Amino acid sequence: MAVLKVIEVLANSDKSWEDAAKNALEQATKSVKNIRSIYINEQSATVKDGKIDDYRVNVKITFEVQ
Repeated sequence: MAVLKVIEVLANSDKSWEDAAKNALEQATKSVKNIRSIYINEQSATVKDGKIDDYRVNVKITFEVQ
């Protein structure tokens, strides 16, 4: 039986929500090992001059504790 832990990460991108999720995962892999999954919990965006300026995601990352 594996022991899993879930952390919450906030990330952003000026390109897309998908890119923001990739940024969250890239940052998490710098300090967390054995990542099993990523769950996009929430998406939002900021608007500037009638256009999306910044894409934001709140993700939950699951990893195995050794």
